[in-house]
Formats: sequence, structure tokens, C-alpha cells
Amino acid sequence: MNIDMIEAAAERLRGHARRTPLLSSPFLDEIAGRRAFVKPENLQHTGSFKFRGGWSAVSALSDAQRKQGVIAFSSGNHAQGVASAASAHGVKAVIVMPADAPQIKIDNTRALGADVVLYDRAGGESREEAAEAYTKAGMILIRPYDDAQVIAGQGTTGLEIAEQAAEVGIDAAEVLICTGGGGLSAGISLALEAKAPKMKVRTCEPQGFDDVRISLETGTITAHNSPAKGLCDAILTPAPGEMTFPILHRLAGQGIAVSDEEAKRAMALAFNRLKVVLEPGGAVSLAAALFHGDALTMDATIAVTTGGNVDPALFAHVLQTYG
Repeated sequence: MNIDMIEAAAERLRGHARRTPLLSSPFLDEIAGRRAFVKPENLQHTGSFKFRGGWSAVSALSDAQRKQGVIAFSSGNHAQGVASAASAHGVKAVIVMPADAPQIKIDNTRALGADVVLYDRAGGESREEAAEAYTKAGMILIRPYDDAQVIAGQGTTGLEIAEQAAEVGIDAAEVLICTGGGGLSAGISLALEAKAPKMKVRTCEPQGFDDVRISLETGTITAHNSPAKGLCDAILTPAPGEMTFPILHRLAGQGIAVSDEEAKRAMALAFNRLKVVLEPGGAVSLAAALFHGDALTMDATIAVTTGGNVDPALFAHVLQTYG
């Protein structure tokens, strides 16, 4: 993985991905105690940054590979990103999703043209078992984070951050990123290393599922030990990726873990102050910026909010409770 791959992905994404803005609010600055910017990747196509990686990976396939079709495992956002990119390229897509994924994500994935295969993770069924017939048929697996072209696509977010921060006079900032397997965090880290080296990525996760934070502390890939299903479904992974962790270990700062309540408060503040809709997993970076100032060291933060595919009933409850 290198900056050349990220810049090549940016060329393939040109005219297809949205250049999401860099937002700010004096109300959020006051809560954070510093300049607090938001990079709302929830405004990206399909409602999350995952569109970038999906398009990058599908557009990099050879003609022969496209004829084989693609398959992906996802609880929702990677599913929609791959489904959208596959549809645009005329490629058959099969997405294997847990049956208890948010219904809006299942419905949207189907609407984007993919065949959705559900599996019962609560009953012990594995995604590999559910996908066995398709993988045996030779479909190309696009992994959600341990895939070089996916990481390159996500890294294009970092190219935009470097340009946009310079436009508002910021050359040094902590870039807070909602982190699951680490594809977005790793890609942005590589982009900023090349384009804005005074910026430092900080990974953000929900408490109890902070395997990246723990791994960065121990210096080795370490899984979290929580058996529960968490609120922040979009970023719940057992451990950082084999490809992503070495990049984060070299370039990222200490990780930050936030509570579910802090994530929900951040969702309400994002809507009330920025008119931005976030899902819980997409809000943990903003929660870290607003409520964990004691863990931050720079005068400016840029929170990459990563997804807005929230269940309507949950979002209404959050606004009623925390708005």
C-alpha cells in the first residue's frame, strides 16, 4: 500500500464519489474546547464512506474478473458500497449479511441490485457457510478492509482532508476516525503521511469493542472479548485487519473509546447544529472530539463521521432523548 495507489483510486473515483465538505460550528467548538471540524462521509453515495472503497475495488477488476461477479460480507455499509459500484459496472454482486443487520441496510442493498444472502449469526451460522456456493463458483471476494484497493479508495478521504484543511488554514490537527477493521483509518493515515504530515490519525471505537485501541497499546493484533451485539453495528469487528494494523501501528496515535450514550449525544448534536444525520457507529469520532478533550493534544480536530444509515425509530428516539 502506498500513496500512488490512493492517487490512482482517486482518479477512478473522479466524477463518481462526492467530495464531502468540511463543516464547522461555533457551538461544537465550545463543547470541544478547540476548533472542531467534521468531514461528513455520511453524505457520500450510499450513506457512508464505504462507497469509495467499493468503487475503487470494482473499478480495478479486469474484464475477466468482472464476468465472475463479486461477493462481500457486510452488516450493511460495505454491502451498499459494493452493490452500488457493481451495479454501475454491470457486475453481478452477492452480499452476505447477518439476518439481524438493520433492516434499512438490508433493504437498501437489495434496492441497489445485489442478491442478499442472510445468515443467522445468533444461531451460530457463519458467513462463510452462507457464501460457500458462491465462493466455489469463483466470485471475487471484496473484503471490507483487508483489501488493498478498498484501503486505497478509503484513503481518498485523506487527500480531501489535506486539501480542505489547508483551505481553512489548518496544517496540524488530530483526525478522529470511526474505526472497525481499520480500512478507512489506514487509508487516511497513508494519505496524510504524504500530503499533511503534521496531522495525526486517532482511531475511535465504542467501549467494549475497542480492539484497535487495545491492539495499538499492546503492539500486536488483539481481539476484544465482548460477546454482546453493540449499538454501533457498522464498526463492530473482532480485531483490526492483517493489512491495516501495521499501517495504524506505524502512523496512528493512541485510540479512543466512547460510550454508547456519548455516541447518541453526538448524533443529536450533529443533527441540531449541522443538520447531519448519523448512525451510532458513524458518530463515535464526533463523540471523541466533543467529550474526550482530555485525550487530545492539538488545537484542532477533524472528526470523520462515517455513516448515516440509521434506523428511523432509533434516530427518532435519540433526538427525543438527547435533542
